[in-house]
Amino acid sequence: MNSLFDPLNLILLAIAVVVFWKLRSVLGTRTGLERPPAEPVVLKPRTAPGPQAETSPPLGVDDREPPKPVWHGHAEEGSATAKALEAIAQKSPDFKVGPFIEGAKVAYEMVLQAYADGNKQALKPLLGPDVMQSFSAAIDRRKAEGSRFVFQFVGVNTATLTRADLTGRTASLTLRFRSQMIQGVVSRDGETVEGDDKAIREVEDIWTFERDVTSRDPNWTLVATDDDIG
Repeated sequence: MNSLFDPLNLILLAIAVVVFWKLRSVLGTRTGLERPPAEPVVLKPRTAPGPQAETSPPLGVDDREPPKPVWHGHAEEGSATAKALEAIAQKSPDFKVGPFIEGAKVAYEMVLQAYADGNKQALKPLLGPDVMQSFSAAIDRRKAEGSRFVFQFVGVNTATLTRADLTGRTASLTLRFRSQMIQGVVSRDGETVEGDDKAIREVEDIWTFERDVTSRDPNWTLVATDDDIG
């Protein structure tokens, strides 16, 4: 008997025909009228509207404000101090009043602390010869008397430029410091003989700093004070 007409083959063929017709009834057939597959949606960034783009400055045009003069905010235009600051800036292009004042505030505290500690080594690079001599004499006098200098720095309230000068290559700047500190001299016997070793008090100092504007050394030195260091 031919294997093609074997009963098992006939049964399998019948099952295949049934499955084919079931799939055809579910999936259907293409008629040519089906909708094409949806295209993917691409999100694009919004472009700036026309009027806004037209207000942008043309390329190469710098609309920033011109730099302010070196004396701006620290001296009146045309004053001797303003002219001196301009002359200093011409000799030393990196000079700016603001950073100088901030550095002077740090130096102010360093000098006072070193003086209170009797640290001549720390004072030497910060002071001019005359001021160094005055501070050293006061330190030596305290030591000879057996007294001690009580000091606690609270902070600088204000530091204001009051005068500027340029003589040759030497620039001179004077600042008025208003600060708070505890400051007093206590004798060998424990008696407060100067100032107050416990209370915070307001202090005003006027200090003058100098620098050779042609030097590579950017540091300023303290060359004069209005107070009687003792």
